[in-house]
Amino acid sequence: MKKTILITGSTDGIGKLTALKLAKEGHTIYVHGRNDTKLQSVISEIKEASNNNNIKGFVADFSDLEAVSRMAEQITTEVPKIDVLINNAGIFKSKVSQNKNGLDIRMVVNYLAPYVLTNAILPILKKSEAPRIINLSSAAQSPVSEAVLTGAKQDSENNTYAQSKLALTMWSFHLAKQVPAISVIAVNPGSLLNTKMVKEAYGEHWSPAEKGVNILYDLALSEAYKNDSGKYFDNDKGEEKGYFSPAHQDAYDEAKISKLISWTTALV
Repeated sequence: MKKTILITGSTDGIGKLTALKLAKEGHTIYVHGRNDTKLQSVISEIKEASNNNNIKGFVADFSDLEAVSRMAEQITTEVPKIDVLINNAGIFKSKVSQNKNGLDIRMVVNYLAPYVLTNAILPILKKSEAPRIINLSSAAQSPVSEAVLTGAKQDSENNTYAQSKLALTMWSFHLAKQVPAISVIAVNPGSLLNTKMVKEAYGEHWSPAEKGVNILYDLALSEAYKNDSGKYFDNDKGEEKGYFSPAHQDAYDEAKISKLISWTTALV
């Protein structure tokens, strides 16, 4: 059955490669990027390479939560239903460390933006027969500080990135309980994959980007994962492909999750 799939941060890296792989199978794909010119170019490229005209896109700078909300409104107006949402957009290195509201850009793009977008488009996800949300976490996960989340304090790039990814994982587990009709999975697609973000951050890679693409494809479509909501998939485990394993201990701490959701709600 053909699906309607939205992938954020899909004008580059594993987001773009996953969009192309899914497009080649005839699914309707919505790509997302910050820059309209680049977005239109990627849409044309995917259409041509996949021989699939059902490729559309949305523009929003994910460091601006107002822009994310506008994009969500546009989606709910233009898209009748979404079967799969892949929250792939992420940032590690950035020329600016904070957004216009004084929040760390990593925290906004990696956690707050997917939180805002997903909650706003839940009604059209619920229209799908078997909806899925795939949230891109990371092997890097550090306890979330309220001061860092709210912009009261700055931490290192590494630590803030790790906090943003743990926040995303904690919220994924929370969301899985809130919306039992939707399957929500957090995934570390693989450490140091061969992508632009990794090259900018570390200058080297361990694994091909395809390793991440293949697991996103499987988690989005495979029947094997239909009963795995509220879990964390670690693609660093195993040789060819990873498996479900424990995330950071804070992701299972109800009191800490409750605090995180209350801080987040107050922020957005």
